[in-house]
Amino acid sequence: MPDGGRRRRAFIGSFTTAGGPGIVTADLGPDDGALTVLGAVNGLPDPSCLALSPDGRTLYAVSETAEGAVAAFRLPGTEGGAGDGAGAGDDMPEQAGPAVPVHGNGPTHLCLFAGHVLTANYGSGSVTAVPVRADGSLARSPSGVFPHTGPQGRQRPRAHQVQPDPSGRWAVAVDLGTDSVRVYTLADGTPAPHSEMVLRAGSGPRHLAFHPDGTRAYLLHELSPTLTVCRWDAAEGTLRPLAEIPVLPGVPSGDAYPSGVAVSPDGRFVWTATRGEDVLSVFAVVDRPDGDDGDDRVAGTDRTPGLRLITTVPCGGHWPRALVESHGFLYVANERSGDVTWFAIDPDTGTPRRRGSIPVTAASCVVVG
Repeated sequence: MPDGGRRRRAFIGSFTTAGGPGIVTADLGPDDGALTVLGAVNGLPDPSCLALSPDGRTLYAVSETAEGAVAAFRLPGTEGGAGDGAGAGDDMPEQAGPAVPVHGNGPTHLCLFAGHVLTANYGSGSVTAVPVRADGSLARSPSGVFPHTGPQGRQRPRAHQVQPDPSGRWAVAVDLGTDSVRVYTLADGTPAPHSEMVLRAGSGPRHLAFHPDGTRAYLLHELSPTLTVCRWDAAEGTLRPLAEIPVLPGVPSGDAYPSGVAVSPDGRFVWTATRGEDVLSVFAVVDRPDGDDGDDRVAGTDRTPGLRLITTVPCGGHWPRALVESHGFLYVANERSGDVTWFAIDPDTGTPRRRGSIPVTAASCVVVG
């Protein structure tokens, strides 16, 4: 177990305006991956997305409100945190200072990058950088905000996700409104655009996940039930789309709304969650030799690793908003049924097998530390 025997924890975000409990802390069973709720903190409105610091000492949360904010929480058993995990009351994150306005509307996602927290602000279509202090707390105000522009005629910019690439040199921001992914650096604390990958108009890209080898990425679209396989060049800081494939063959746009994508640590499997149909799709990562047409559900050319759909399984609830893999288990936050379901992953096929669930009203995000 990490940190001198301290049990692993899961942290679950929720929409408080829909009755959610705030940020829930749950214990993770070391062998069966089972979740046991320890308690919740409810001081931040709509903490819909969470991120852990690399050292595991601090949890960061957006406040997905019209005003838009981000906050830092010290975790139990760390310097300045509450208690040592001996009791449920001492096992809750403790907010480290006031929430910081991000000068953006409706932040939906955040990440740690180059000594800053970056937020993707869906309502205003922008990316914000807030400096992180040495103790993990946040500066009182952002160091920079970059507004997205250039819609393709469908709607205005809608920044939905931001995350670092595997090399740590770049941050990528997925914009559902402009059907594009932008690559950023930071210049004097302000997000600075470096390159942009433009996608099919109306596809509505939502979330991207990198393969652990650092050379490819999988981009999930919300407005069409598809997944784009991309080539990532960390040296140049560029993404290139290779192929777009269905996550639910035969299901038309408008009936299914993909939400989250995850890649196994060994790079053999990719999972996606789709709302409406309320299923998880399981893909195997494969090589397709040059000139081999193969299965029409395989994406890839010139031996570029592609994907083959293995199966779909029920998500264990209604409206799966997010999913995460950890230590051979998959955790799914089901927003409308108000629960988090966990699955054991078959190591040979990547197929998730449902093992249990816990109630969390308006669940929106799960991170595991």
